[in-house]
Amino acid sequence: MTIPTRTLGTNGPRVSALGLGCMGMSALYGDADRTESIATIHAALEAGVTLLDTGDFYAMGHNELLIGEALRTAPAARREQALTSVKFGALRGPDGGWFGYDGRPAAVKNFAAYSLQRLGVDHIDVYRIARVDADVPIEETVGAIAELVEQGYVRHIGLSEVGADTIRRAAATAPIADVQLEYALITRGIEDRILPVTRELGISVTAYGVLSRGLISGHFTTDRQLGASDFRAHSPRFQGENLQHNLTLVEQLRKLAEQKGVSVAQLAIAWVLSRGEDIVPLVGARTRERLTESLGALDVVLDAADLAAIEATVPADSAVGDRYPSAMMAHLDSEH
Repeated sequence: MTIPTRTLGTNGPRVSALGLGCMGMSALYGDADRTESIATIHAALEAGVTLLDTGDFYAMGHNELLIGEALRTAPAARREQALTSVKFGALRGPDGGWFGYDGRPAAVKNFAAYSLQRLGVDHIDVYRIARVDADVPIEETVGAIAELVEQGYVRHIGLSEVGADTIRRAAATAPIADVQLEYALITRGIEDRILPVTRELGISVTAYGVLSRGLISGHFTTDRQLGASDFRAHSPRFQGENLQHNLTLVEQLRKLAEQKGVSVAQLAIAWVLSRGEDIVPLVGARTRERLTESLGALDVVLDAADLAAIEATVPADSAVGDRYPSAMMAHLDSEH
C-alpha cells in the first residue's frame, strides 16, 4: 500500500501519516512476544510506515534494543526509510521504579549516547524529553538537544506533554518539529490552549494514545484480566464504574463504525487523522493483525455528516476518569 505522508513542523522530516508507537512491545501492557514484535516492525516498514517512536526508559532500554534488532534485520531499503523518535529523561531503578526526570544538559547528552548505541544508528531523527524537569529550565534542555543537532547526533527537536507557555519558550530557543501529546476522541484537552499555539508556531503534533490504550479500540471488555504490571490496572479510566461508562461510549461508537463498514479502532484513528495535516497519530500495534487493522484507517473517509455523528456520539469530556493516576498527572506540564 502507499501511505500518505505529513511533515513534522515547518522544517521537520516528512513522515508517514501514521507512526508506530513501540512502547507496548516492551512494557506497560503485559507480556509481549519479541518475535511478533520484530515481525510487526518489519511489516510496518514494508507497508510504508516510516516513523518509529520509543523511549530510552521503556523497560530500561529493552525497547530501543528491540527496534535496533528490527532495523538491523530489515531489508536495507526499509531500514534507510525508518525515522526514530526517542524520548529521554525518565529516571528508573532496577525494580522498575520511577524517580522523576533529568533534563540537565549533561544528562541529555549522556542519554543520547546510550540511545544511539542501543538503536544501532548514527543519529536520532527526533529527540525529546519525556516530561519537563521542574528543576531545569526548558531552555537549557532544548539548548542541549540543539547542540546535539549541530554535532549531527540528532536531526530535529521535539517536545512531549508540555503546555502552551513551555512550547513558546522552547520554540524561542531552537526550532521545534513536533510536540508529542495524548489526543483521542475521549482525550481532547489539547484543543483549547495547546493546539492553537502549535499551529501558530508551525509545530506539528504526534498524537499518542489515539485508542486510549485500547479502551476505545473496540476490543477491550469488562472481563479483561490485567496483570499488576499493566498500566491499565492502575489507570482511572479502566476502573469500576468509570470503565463501564467509557465502554458504553465505545458501544455507541461501534454502531457508527458498523454503518461505515469499518472497525471501531479504524473509526477512532480516522477521526484523529481528520483533525489536520499537522497531526500524525501513533498507533501502538503490538501484532501484525492489529497493525493491519490500524493501517486500514488510512482508507476511511469521514465527511461532515460522519464527523458530526461522531461528535454527537462521543462529545468532548464524555469519558470519565483521568488519563493517568494522580501521581503521574502531577508531572504533566500539559495539564497545568
